[in-house]
Amino acid sequence: MSDIFREVEEDVRREKLAKFWKAYGDYLIALAAVAIIGIAGWQLWQRYEARQRDAASVAFTAAQKINDPKAAAVAFADIAKSAPKGYRLLARLEQAHSMLASGQRDGALALYKEIANEDKGGPGAVARLRLGWAQADTSSRADLESLLATLRAPTSAWKPLADEILAYSDYHNNQIAKAGDEFAALANDANAPPQLRVRAKAMGDYLKQGAGKDFGTVPPPAPIPAPGAVAVPPAGAAATP
Repeated sequence: MSDIFREVEEDVRREKLAKFWKAYGDYLIALAAVAIIGIAGWQLWQRYEARQRDAASVAFTAAQKINDPKAAAVAFADIAKSAPKGYRLLARLEQAHSMLASGQRDGALALYKEIANEDKGGPGAVARLRLGWAQADTSSRADLESLLATLRAPTSAWKPLADEILAYSDYHNNQIAKAGDEFAALANDANAPPQLRVRAKAMGDYLKQGAGKDFGTVPPPAPIPAPGAVAVPPAGAAATP
């Protein structure tokens, strides 16, 4: 009897499956096809992005080897047009740097500002620092403080680099004592990069030794004698026989 019930149960199950497949089979096939196409498309996209990154890496390295800054700026600008986001930001940074080096100051500063406003990560921070150094001789300390404010939070890794620009600004504006204190603080800042601490110590020592003070004037050079004239030795010097 159990075999009969089992056979009946299997027949009922097959009948239900047949009805279900007849009603929904096309949808299941379509869903499976979409899933397969989606997986294949994702893999193709991943490969495409990998090729784009590889191409951008090769082009970026080649542009870094260009000695003419004006030509380098053009090369980095071309990379920024089609490279993935990471390389695009780096290419724009290097484009601005090359423009500044080739005398295209206004364009370089404008590009630095764009990057600084668009990106809140590392490239944006580097753009702010480069912009700060580019304007350190011409901008007021207040303007530099405003530019670098986002980098000067107590826990920011960028703070020592931003503070170095402000210390230089004070030195440039003849605030010698204030600049000396700032450089001394940077030299002793355990959170500052080692190279920055070395620079800050050298600058602090330089300022302590009297940089910026007036030590008098340099005497004018002796007049150059006319051709054929006999040179007169200075007073107290022995005459040449």
